[in-house]
Amino acid sequence: MDYQSLSRTVSHALRHEPWLYELELDDAGWVPLTALLAALRAERKEWRDLAVADLIEMIARSEKKRHEIDGDCIRAFYGHSLPGKLSKQRSAPPAWLYHGTSPEAAALIRQSGLLPMERQYVHLSVDTETAMQVGGRKAGAPVLLKVDAAAAHAAGTAFYHGNEMVWLADEVPAEFILPTAW
Repeated sequence: MDYQSLSRTVSHALRHEPWLYELELDDAGWVPLTALLAALRAERKEWRDLAVADLIEMIARSEKKRHEIDGDCIRAFYGHSLPGKLSKQRSAPPAWLYHGTSPEAAALIRQSGLLPMERQYVHLSVDTETAMQVGGRKAGAPVLLKVDAAAAHAAGTAFYHGNEMVWLADEVPAEFILPTAW
């Protein structure tokens, strides 16, 4: 089983275009496992015998915890680009969070803060290594931004727990992004 390919397809189905797989996500992004399995089995003939155990193994092998199973349902933790926001529970973030980006985007962020762009939420990392890895997908020499999440939260910025490595925010005003990060 190619679990990486399976994970990419599951992410696409649960984060971006569920309608292509004839899936209906609820307000929190959950879909029945039986519906996802039926869609995946129809997607590729090598997945015709796909089982819940394969999805559990896919999640276990993933370095980045992108999906979760609860009972008879599955969802993607974060990264949705669907129209309309999935409901998330507000949470108090760690004191500091990080965001890796391109130098060009950093110049815009300095003016307008961090905005979700084509996603539902701004993605923030709990450590610099993860943020730089994410930023590396956008630029050969990414810029690391340090976010004073505690101060932003105290001022009313909404944060949501994505998983153990990722936090989400509706947006982060520029005043909470340290000038030394520029």
